[in-house]
Amino acid sequence: VVISANGDSIPKCNQLIESITALSPKISSIILNVNKKRTNLVLGDKNVTLWGKDVLSVTLCGLSYEISPHSFFQVNPVQTEKLYGKAIELADITEDDTVLDIYCGIGTISLTAAKSAKSVIGVEIVPEAIENAKENAKRNGIENAVFYCSAAEDIVPQLIQDDISPDIVILDPPRKGSDEKTLSAIVSAKPKRIVYVSCNPATLARDAQFLTENGYTAKSVTAVDMFPHTVHVETVALLTKLKESDSITVELNLDELEVTAPEMKATYGQIKEYVLNKYDFKVSSLNIAQVKQECGIIERENYNKPSDDYKQPNCPKHKADAIKEALEHFRMI
Repeated sequence: VVISANGDSIPKCNQLIESITALSPKISSIILNVNKKRTNLVLGDKNVTLWGKDVLSVTLCGLSYEISPHSFFQVNPVQTEKLYGKAIELADITEDDTVLDIYCGIGTISLTAAKSAKSVIGVEIVPEAIENAKENAKRNGIENAVFYCSAAEDIVPQLIQDDISPDIVILDPPRKGSDEKTLSAIVSAKPKRIVYVSCNPATLARDAQFLTENGYTAKSVTAVDMFPHTVHVETVALLTKLKESDSITVELNLDELEVTAPEMKATYGQIKEYVLNKYDFKVSSLNIAQVKQECGIIERENYNKPSDDYKQPNCPKHKADAIKEALEHFRMI
């Protein structure tokens, strides 16, 4: 239990300790965190142990850890094992792999990965967490893991520049997600797999889009209900590098295909479905062709093109307006 206060002590401390310890026999320590600064940070730099141990001891995925008040740790151990187990499964680590674990915290994923990997590099900005990670490695007899204390956007590009070539990258960033500088460095290293653990699906989607625009493709996404009865969810995603041997390059000339770029955006069937779903009436292919011609979208010969040889009924205004809205929806006009 960590109490954050803007003073070096709190009143009636002994009574508070008695009240807290009476709540559960599982409570192992009560710590006062002193935070006198006027910032949005919850925790200050100073910790005072009011009762019990200075650190929390836990076992996770077969390894033992000690956690200090400043270090991040998941609050649901049962689901945490499932979350990290899925991350390790997706990483598919072999004894020849070098793993880069970014935002590694006290080393929970790093040390679990180290059991299968050639080597593991952990990166974390919180000094206390890095100290915990190093001690946890010693405690579990793991010698193939090293840890760096620095901001990801600073240390990851530097490591890549120093010829660190990870085969697998694991990220578990805070709610704000990662940043383009870190992601760009990861892309430049060309790892074969990226495993992204996220507590915010929105920033995961944003970062995954950046990675897919730079040569990766999402292969698997799994949600883990870490906080039951709340809207929050943890997600673990696997993105893999697209190998040149798995792809071919095809160049298409629109003039040769006799098709315009707007024509390729939506089919007649999609336009019909859009209008039917929104306005509950049907439009014909001829209606669509007439509106497309009116809007300057060139129709191919013999493909629903309005004929000049005989009189055809004009598209009714309400249908034309609906079709134009559909063309705007599909960004064809």
